[in-house]
This record gives sequence, structure tokens and C-alpha cells, in this order.
Amino acid sequence: MLPPIPILADYGISPTHGFLPDVLPLTRLPDPYYNKWEAIAANLQALILSKRLRGVVDRLPVLDTIGLEHDAEWRRAYSLLSFMAHGYIWSGDSPSDRLPPSIAVPLLKISEHLEVPPVATYAAVCLWNFKPLFMDEDIDNLENLATLNTFTGAIDESWFYLVSIAMEARGAPIIPLMLTAIAAAREGDAETVTRCLHTFAERLDDLTTLLQRMHESCDPKIFYDRIRPFLAGSKNMADAGLPHGVIYEDGSGKEEYRQYAGGSNAQSSLIQFFDIVLGIQHRPTGDKRGRPQDQGEGHAPAPKHNFLLEMRKYMPGPHARFLNDVQSVANIRDFVEDHRDDRPLCIAYDACLAMLRALRDKHIAIVTRYIVLPSREVRTRSRSRSPEAVRRKVNLATASRQGPPGIALDTRSIDGGKKDNLKGTGGTALISFLKQARDETGEPAVEAWTHRFMSRVIRTEGQGDFFAGKAEEGAGLLQVAPQAEEAVLPGLAGSWTMDDDVGGICYY
Repeated sequence: MLPPIPILADYGISPTHGFLPDVLPLTRLPDPYYNKWEAIAANLQALILSKRLRGVVDRLPVLDTIGLEHDAEWRRAYSLLSFMAHGYIWSGDSPSDRLPPSIAVPLLKISEHLEVPPVATYAAVCLWNFKPLFMDEDIDNLENLATLNTFTGAIDESWFYLVSIAMEARGAPIIPLMLTAIAAAREGDAETVTRCLHTFAERLDDLTTLLQRMHESCDPKIFYDRIRPFLAGSKNMADAGLPHGVIYEDGSGKEEYRQYAGGSNAQSSLIQFFDIVLGIQHRPTGDKRGRPQDQGEGHAPAPKHNFLLEMRKYMPGPHARFLNDVQSVANIRDFVEDHRDDRPLCIAYDACLAMLRALRDKHIAIVTRYIVLPSREVRTRSRSRSPEAVRRKVNLATASRQGPPGIALDTRSIDGGKKDNLKGTGGTALISFLKQARDETGEPAVEAWTHRFMSRVIRTEGQGDFFAGKAEEGAGLLQVAPQAEEAVLPGLAGSWTMDDDVGGICYY
């Protein structure tokens, strides 16, 4: 007997808003008991700028969660405390490895209630952190969205969150659509499956268009230097000043360090849902393609990539369970492979793969522009400045500027000269992971032309001599042998080894 197709309401998922809450996030907690939390959040940017946030939080009493009733109130409290926690940790000249009871105690209780980690997750900064400007307009329109909380008050920070929120809203109808396709495949209804895939491909194209708008109001330098440090977690953060993590002072008397990844778009359930329903399998970075193994009803095996599984732990609990349950009923890829003679069906399926691959291409371009290039500029500038030239602030952005081993650029050799590469949350070089995820997106393609199209290699411009095509020895010009230099860049939720094509912001 086949497992039942998941019902969205059982997981708190909206058929119109998707993983965004069906009830809009509260702009303020209704109980006056929590006015102190609201006051700190309302003045968070000024308190961070004046370096007085830690003093204010240290004097804050420990508030009980008894006044929180509806889900919207719990989510508002979680978002408030997450912003306060990360502001407290990262707002000084050096990060704090302790969270005082005034934040830690209620944050731990609220996180347990909502089934999320006590850290600024994607849910805290995006899913539960927005409001529409006009109630009679859709929330998938970037011009109708505003954030509720930010660390910096900058338009750039709000825009960074809002692009993801708009993509969640625009992609929300895909969820019930593809559940319909799964049901139709069970009934052998190829026409309905084809129609659903057509709409899916069109929506994916819309998401790529939205993602491309990131540059409109989010400056890469401001993001890299000012915004990104506050989004860092406490896992793999030795370079940024947290070698052991953070102690949550919960009043138990046990002082144990906790380590959590920071906020990341990899914590979005939407993109993982796309992979699951299309039967796309992601392998550990560097692993080659093998023969797929059937598991259950369709070609949607459990992800082998530890990073993807790890990020599910940072999703709201019901959302992660939904993905697991969809995985057990996904059958679209099997259905298409069993109907290879149905050209419209095969073309529609391949179009979805092509659109999703294009989305990942755009994401790689954004990662390069917002992390890789700014980090190189920082490193270039830092070479011409003495360590004493400026008062250094230790955080995620400044980590790549440090030179001594163990701080950011560790060139010590192990295993006979092989460099000890620092790894990120998933133990992966980020750009390599993103590129492999993009390439894996096209692997299930049915049509031969689709395979050729999505596996094509884009030619790059040569860098040799203009006339001969390569540099000549002894040509009279001073030739400098390129030095093998390795830079270690902290990503949004961890530190990532960077060669010429490695580094990143957030990862799908």
C-alpha cells in the first residue's frame, strides 16, 4: 500500500503562502509584559552602533514565556530574541562567547516550542520577519514588502532578506501543484502531470528573475563588511573569535559550549522541495555519479550530502517532516521514465530541470559577486597596511584579513605538505558544492538533447600571449611565476576554503 500524500495543513504549510506563515507575522507582541524586548528591538541599530547593547541586555530581567499564546506570538518572540542574541554576540570589538540568562533562558524555551535551534535561522530573519506595505497586494511583489527587524537599519540588509521572502511567496503555489502532480502520476494521468510541470517551469523562471534583482538595492561591499558578520553562527567560527562556540547561560549551572550554524538560504525548505519532487539526488561534494537506487515509490532517495541533512535541522520541525514525507511519495521522475514515448511530458520535465539549473547558475554568480570578489579586495588592501594601522574588529568579515596561522590563513602543512583546509558547516568548499549541485540538477534529464545542453562547457577566454596564444620564455618582459596561495573565507554560516573559485554567501 502506498503511503498517503501529505496534507499541507498537517505541517502548518499554506497552499497560498507556502512555508511563509498563513497568518502574517506580528509587528509587535500584544502583551505589555514583553515591552522591554520590543524596546530593545526597536533601538537595536542604535544600541549596536553605540556599543551599548550588551550593557542593556545584561540589565534586562529574565522574562517568562507564559504570556505567549498563539503561534504568531511565539514566532515574533523567537525572531526578536534571535536578533538580540546575534547583536549581543557580534556587536563588540570581539565576539562574546556567552549569552546572558535574559536572552538564553527564554530563547531556549521558545526554540524548543517552535522546533528550531536557538539561533538566527532563515526562519527568524526571513520567514517570520516581514510585513506587506499594502494589505490588498500580493506578498510575492518586492515593492510590497518590508522587514520587521534588522541589525543595521540599512536598505541593503532589508533587501537581502526581502528577495528571499518574495521568492518563497512566488514559489509557494508550486507546493500544492506538485502534490497534485504526484497524485496524478499515481492515477496514470500524464496530461495533468505535464500541465503541472509546465506551470512549475514557469514559476522557476519567475524565481530566477527575482533572484537577479538582488543587486538593485544590496551593495556587495556593505553586505560583506556590515551585514554578513551578524548572520554568523557559532559553529566553525574559530577564525572569527569563537573557537569553542557560545555558552547559553540557562540558569542550570552547567556551562557547556553550544555550536550552531548561522542563517543560510540552505535552510529554505522550498528549494529542497524542488529537488525532492523532481527526483534530483545530491551527493557529497566530489563524489561522481553512480547508478541510482530505487527507494520507495520514486527516485527521491534520502540526500547523502551531510550538509543538506544538517540544514534540515535548522528548518521549523514541521517543515522538515514535510520534506521527509514528500520524499517517501515522490514519483514524478519514475513516471516520466516510464513514459519516454510521451514527448510533451518529457520535454516539460526537462524544462523544469533546465529552469532549476538556471536558478542555481544565478545563485553562483551572486555568491561570487557578494563574497568571493569582496574578500579578495579585502585581502589585497590588508597586505599594504600594518596590523597596528587600524583598530581591528574581530568578526566574520575581518577574519579573512588576519595573517597569523590559526587566525584565518593557516598555511601549516600536514600529510606531507598538503594544506589543512578549513571547512564550513557541511565540511565542503562552498563554490564546489554549489557547482556540483547545479550539475546534478540536470542528471535526471530524459531527452538526449537536454543532457547535451546542460552538460555543455562554456569556453573561457585565453590568458596567454596575444599572437602566439601562450607566453614565450625569455620574451624580454619580466615574468613572475604565479604563487600558489590559498585563502580561507568564512561563509555565512561557517569558514570555507577558497581557491580561485571557492567562497560563498548562502547556499541552495
